Amino acid sequence: MSNMKLISAAVITASFALASQAVLAYNAGDVFVRGGVAQTDAGSDNGDVAGAPLSVDDARGFTFGAGYLFTDKVGVELNSSEKFEHDISVGSLNSSVDRLPVNLLVNYYPMGGLDSRIQPYVGAGLNYTRFSGEPSGVSIEESYGAIGQVGIDLAVTNNIMLNGYASYADVNSDINVGGEVDIEPVTVGGGVTYRF
Repeated sequence: MSNMKLISAAVITASFALASQAVLAYNAGDVFVRGGVAQTDAGSDNGDVAGAPLSVDDARGFTFGAGYLFTDKVGVELNSSEKFEHDISVGSLNSSVDRLPVNLLVNYYPMGGLDSRIQPYVGAGLNYTRFSGEPSGVSIEESYGAIGQVGIDLAVTNNIMLNGYASYADVNSDINVGGEVDIEPVTVGGGVTYRF
């Protein structure tokens, strides 16, 4: 009889442990929001203005986003950031320009549905970029291009996760005075994910 009680207690304890782990998995219907900080590297060969080479410096800013999982392994994410203020230079002219990216991605979670505190993901989608704050007389058009990302969520509790990611986008836009801005920003960021 005592063996039966011991076995029953072990089964109940194991069930509670498995139940508490199961909620750490990403599942269909999950909704999440993210927030954090990112550093973006504008790369080199950033285009030209009226035949003179353009240089765009790196920038840092706050990021945010939200997502939804259609299945345990596939979901959609919409993310953006505050305006990244990039210092720019063309010949002897030094100024700055603001870049606001908005990204819509489809993410794949290879460990979705599995009981793991670590949930990596990869995503691909569309990047929209709007420029503002250009020097007087200069206007940079909007840009549409591809974006890809890799990331990981590390569960701290059932709802709160630490997040880290890296993304690459293709940003190319015409300038009204002749030339183009050609940025291929690599962005690395981290923050917190909250899952509902």
